[in-house]
Amino acid sequence: MSPPFSAELVLAAYARGIFPMAEPGGPIHWYAPDPRAVFELEAFHVPRRLARTVRSGRFEIAVNRDFEAVVRACAERPETWINEAIVRVYRDLHRAGHAHSVEAYREGRLVGGLYGVSLGGAFMGESMFSRERDASKVALAALVARLRSRGFVLLDTQFMTGHLARLGAVYISLAEYLRRLERAAGMGVRFD
Repeated sequence: MSPPFSAELVLAAYARGIFPMAEPGGPIHWYAPDPRAVFELEAFHVPRRLARTVRSGRFEIAVNRDFEAVVRACAERPETWINEAIVRVYRDLHRAGHAHSVEAYREGRLVGGLYGVSLGGAFMGESMFSRERDASKVALAALVARLRSRGFVLLDTQFMTGHLARLGAVYISLAEYLRRLERAAGMGVRFD
């Protein structure tokens, strides 16, 4: 019999390079992709147009203001791997200080953001959403700036997308990822 799906189980899985995803309307499965997609924090690429948007101040950026709203917004798509069990467990991780959100607001409305889990100097990005052009990208740029300023060394994006590749995400082997994760997890840095 497998242990119950809980914040403790998920955190222990992250420490081993494993993360959960639910089938749409179905059970939770565990993944450790090889190769693994990551951002090299110092090489994160902000295209010129996006840099202008960041500088414009069009979006107000907040951290952990409405974590659950970000998770639920990430789930608002035709096919999602975020079910109620995922929402519950990540809410528990957030309350315990392990899961965090970076949010983009425009005129007081949540229009984009992302969430993930921190473990020492590693941040595992889980999902992002955008209701306005560039809102999630601005939140991602804010996340990278925060991670750099706090001494993080690993930003895991898990899977590669064209969007992430354009911003500089790269593949590394699972073995290399696990080496980096072990080093990062032992660091005494904090997200907040």
